[in-house]
Amino acid sequence: MYTKLKQSVPISVWYMLLSALAFALMAACVKSVSESGIPVLEIVAARAIVSVFLSYLVVKRKKISIWGNNKPWLFARGAVGAVSLICVFYAISTLPLAEATILQYLHPIFTALLALFFLREKIQRSTILCIVLSLLGVAIMIQPNISFDSAISYSWFSILVAILGAFGSAVAYIIVKKLTKTEDSSVIVFYFPVIAFPIAMLLLGSDFVVPGLAVAVLLILIGVFTQVGQICLTTALHSADASKAMAYSYVQVVFSILIGWVYFSEVPVITTLIGGSFIISGALVNVLWKR
Repeated sequence: MYTKLKQSVPISVWYMLLSALAFALMAACVKSVSESGIPVLEIVAARAIVSVFLSYLVVKRKKISIWGNNKPWLFARGAVGAVSLICVFYAISTLPLAEATILQYLHPIFTALLALFFLREKIQRSTILCIVLSLLGVAIMIQPNISFDSAISYSWFSILVAILGAFGSAVAYIIVKKLTKTEDSSVIVFYFPVIAFPIAMLLLGSDFVVPGLAVAVLLILIGVFTQVGQICLTTALHSADASKAMAYSYVQVVFSILIGWVYFSEVPVITTLIGGSFIISGALVNVLWKR
């Protein structure tokens, strides 16, 4: 049965599922480390150290220059990515894992709008529907904050930071799309942690906390899971079934809900499930419309 299932599902889908699991585990490690008293900026810096080492090995294996050609835009991609990562990690550390993950999937809205203005790409009907469904989903998710009689309330600041992280991801995507014309993907990935590390350390200042052995292992795993997720994602998107595989990336939400439920005792409320379904449906419409 396993062999038949493996043969019937494209290899790109398996890579995408593994990518989604890796990113969900990364988020779980971030939340666990933050609950141990490690500042978010220190987590970002630790993740950057692991990523810069692994990315450097990949670039050297390809025998290409690590510094690339379009340095201003490479630095811009690194800076935007660093700010976005700080926002995402802060949202993960202060919101339930499911809510933080779902809000990150608002990035297709921002990507479409930015592509319209900066890349002169037309907005398709599928994208308009994606925007409508996503905005409706956000409105439903934050409903507990608006209802005075609700026992559940999320931090408005954390919600705004999570949305800002999604916006930063969209900006980074637009820059990466521009850079792919002149740069190798490994060089683009390498610049991200190279810029993120000094930014995180500068903002961290004297708030550094010496981690214990268990926490240090989790910090390393954050970088490892991120790298595995990126490699599997890149491999899946380079396949012939990329459009089909992309739809499976949203399984990360399911993984995050399960991990949050089992490990952090975070039982998702009905508004999260309904609002999240609208956001993910909007993203899936955008991905699968032509199919």
